[in-house]
Parts: sequence; C-alpha cells; structure tokens
Amino acid sequence: VTFIGSHFLYFLSLTTPKSLIHTLLPIQIYKSSFYLGGRCQVILPTPLQLNTQMSNTLRPYLTAVRSTLTAALCLENFPSQVVERHNKPEIEARTSPETLLNPLIVSRNENERVLIETSVNSLRISIAIKKVDDIERLLCHKFMRFLMQRADNFVILRRMPIQMSAAKPAMQNKRHLQLNLRIVFYHYPQRVSQGYDISFLITNAHTEQMYKHKLVDFVIQFMEEVDKEISEMKLSLNARARIVAESYLSQVSTRLKHVGQEGRGVPVPY
Repeated sequence: VTFIGSHFLYFLSLTTPKSLIHTLLPIQIYKSSFYLGGRCQVILPTPLQLNTQMSNTLRPYLTAVRSTLTAALCLENFPSQVVERHNKPEIEARTSPETLLNPLIVSRNENERVLIETSVNSLRISIAIKKVDDIERLLCHKFMRFLMQRADNFVILRRMPIQMSAAKPAMQNKRHLQLNLRIVFYHYPQRVSQGYDISFLITNAHTEQMYKHKLVDFVIQFMEEVDKEISEMKLSLNARARIVAESYLSQVSTRLKHVGQEGRGVPVPY
C-alpha cells in the first residue's frame, strides 16, 4: 500500500497543473516509519521552492546558503568516542577533532553573513542580521532575545548565539612568542569579536524525524522574514516617536503662549 500510494502521489505531482499543486502543497505529509500505521513518504516541491518572488539582490545570497545547507545536512548517528554510552552533538562537544569539518562563511556584505559549522552528527548555523543604525541594533537584540527565550518551541533554535573569536597566529615555539609579543598583539589583536545574532543547531535526530528540505526552507524563510519584521518594527517605532514628539511639543508651545500672556498681564485660565 505504501509503495502504490507513493507512486500515485508522485504521478499526481507530475500530471496535476501548478495551480492545483499550490492548493495541495500546504497539506503536510510527515515522515514516519513504513510499518503498520505509517504514512507514505513523499517528497514534493515546497511552496517556498515554487515561490521565487524575492528581490534580485537577495536571491544569490539565499541561493548560496540553501545550496550549502543542503550539502551540509548529511548527518548520521555517531556515538561519543570519549565517553561510553554518550551521544552528543560533536559540533558542540568538540571532543574528537576528526569528526569536525571545516566551517564555512557565506557573506553578502560586512554586516550580513551566515556561519555554517558541520560535524559528523550535527550542524550549527549562525546568522548575522543586517543592522544599519543603533535603532535596528536595539530592535534586533530584543527580537532575537524574545525568540531565544522560547527556543523549546522552535526545536532547532539555540538559547545563545555563537560568539566567534579570531585566534592569534600560530608561532613556532613559546620563546618566539615571548620575543615578539608586542609586535604580534599590535598587528593581531588577541580577540576580534565576530558576533552573530542567532544560532540554530540541527542534529541527526532532527533529520531522522523531519524532512531535510523542510529544515532548509525554515532557515531560508527565517532569513527572508526577519529583515521585514525589523523594518516594520522600526517604522512603527518612528511613527510612535513622531506622535509622542508632536504631542509633547504642542503642550510646550501652548505653555509658552500662556507664559507670554501672563507677562503682558492677560489672565490665563488654569
């Protein structure tokens, strides 16, 4: 039944018009076992993949992030090599260097970048959101803090973002480091902050319970929507500040008029 049902839905996806596919796609088909009571596993194109209405400037950046995440989400179960009967995300524990892959940064500009760190059984994604001025920095900090306090509802969200630090250059020996200590610290600061605003952690357990392309779509959609949310909050804040300033200045101007009338001997009602 599972075999016939999966092939029927695959044939339906090939023969059904796109307008009807758009109405069928919101129906969630969850991944489950193929035993009794299990539903068929079908991978159809998601609405996010079909809907490509994004700005031309943001498209290459998100496409690069999507391709990198799709290739990096190749995770498998891997128990700890240090502690028996332990299975921890190696990207967090870092007990076995041979299980870690080289990190990759996808950067659009100086302020927008994504750090992707991969290991054999886990993947960590850190996102730096665009912040133009101090208002956007404050709004971004408060918004991300609000989300991270509710990390349990997002399943793959970390409670704290990653704060990377650029390490000092490797020296030949300690004596060489002591002799050139001032020069090294002058040219290479001891700590260069590369802060990220929010981080996600995906393990092999998540990829076994969820679709990989759905996880990638969630991250991409988050990157698309977070800029819009911050921009809308900034516009709302500016509008509210404008109303408050107009109300305050109108009261000040009215009070100044009353003070001027009192100086000329005109009775002023209180």
